[in-house]
Amino acid sequence: MTNQDQEFWKIDENYFEHKVTQKYEMQTAPGLTEETIREISKDKQEPQWMLDFRLNCFKLFKEMKMPNDWPDGPDLKELDLNSISYYIKPGTKTESDWNKVPPEIKKTFERLGIPEAERRSLAGAGAQFESEVVYHNLKKQWEDLGVIFTDCDVALKKHSELFKKYFMKCVPPTLHKFAALHGACWSGGTFIYIPKGVKVELPLQAYFRMNVAAGGQFEHTLIIVDECAEVSYVEGCSSPSYMTGSLHAGCVEIFVNKGARGRYTSMENWSKNVFNLNTKRAIVEDDGLIEWINGNAGSRTTMLYPCSILKGKGARSDFLGIAVAAKGQFQDTGAKVIHAAPNTTSTIRSKSISKDGGITTYRGLVKIAKQATNAKVHVQCDALMLDNLSKSNTVPYMDVDNKTAEVGHEATVAKIGDEQLFYLMSRGLSEEEARKMIVLGFVEPITKALPIEYAVEFNKLIELEMENALG
Repeated sequence: MTNQDQEFWKIDENYFEHKVTQKYEMQTAPGLTEETIREISKDKQEPQWMLDFRLNCFKLFKEMKMPNDWPDGPDLKELDLNSISYYIKPGTKTESDWNKVPPEIKKTFERLGIPEAERRSLAGAGAQFESEVVYHNLKKQWEDLGVIFTDCDVALKKHSELFKKYFMKCVPPTLHKFAALHGACWSGGTFIYIPKGVKVELPLQAYFRMNVAAGGQFEHTLIIVDECAEVSYVEGCSSPSYMTGSLHAGCVEIFVNKGARGRYTSMENWSKNVFNLNTKRAIVEDDGLIEWINGNAGSRTTMLYPCSILKGKGARSDFLGIAVAAKGQFQDTGAKVIHAAPNTTSTIRSKSISKDGGITTYRGLVKIAKQATNAKVHVQCDALMLDNLSKSNTVPYMDVDNKTAEVGHEATVAKIGDEQLFYLMSRGLSEEEARKMIVLGFVEPITKALPIEYAVEFNKLIELEMENALG
């Protein structure tokens, strides 16, 4: 990485705090009613089946309980669902030319580096502002090979049969209350289809931005990787800080077909007033591979557990995740893997950092079905606490119904040792610099797996969190 590159990606504390004074074409009143659902669907000019689907999801949402069943889990009592605006339309159509995006919105994404990243290293990019996608573009060489990269609102109409076949089949609205809420309110997001045998050599990227106070964002990501195809997709998320609570309840569905490979990378840095209740799932067929790379360095409360359903023989799942919790934050994250076929393999490697009273929890599930002979699983959880105020929990759950399975689990919890600090400080580093170096070394496996711009961004976020973190 050149000095010029490093300077371009340098960020400061105001990096994500840019607020846009934007006139919105439409913003639903706080709270959710059947009329709100009808209003959203009408504005989007959706087919009748989608309106019916939304209304059924809304019915499920009202009937289902809040996920407060875990005694050691996050408390959602302060999430006021009646204060949230569930649909905020910025009043601009989706453009494929950055120059046509409204100036104030464009300025926000330019600060985040989206146009520059696309020019440098991406096969295509998209950007969503509030409830609507404002920009989407795929480079012609991939379009000519039949790759589809658009937003889900467009896919619903332009690729209706393909969309309807897969939409919320991996994440059914009956899964939990916020999956049902998502089905009722979803808007925008990303739709990707990679044809058989096509290997997209450069990443596709989308960035999701919330701007207003007490807003909700419910983007839907649907990725279909056909037989022997490959794709790498990167999502970034952020928002400025407000005193009032906001809600993010997005959904990711990934279908990895026979012999295919999908990599999903997500860096979520919501502000510390956001409740991040996201749902992510993948179904993997014979000899397919799903790779998850997850980073959570923001939000007030996060409940996120990407799930891999290894449906086909020889299917594989690799998960690598990091969660960072500071004062007032509860990061309840982890991964789930369901081994439903023979010779399936999964690895879960989770890391967490807590400071100033922040709470991190690894919450994981490994299910090995009776028919999943010769399944192999390895789970490793490493937690680093920077003071005596913070907390770190490990809550693994293993359900093994086949005696041929090989299952391993490791968990470590540590603080920065005096000997480590002494060694580094004897080499001329201050205590704060030494602590930063130790923490950056701890997260290195994550940053090595990230695209370069996200790796630099994440390291800088860690450094910002580490400032004055002595004790």
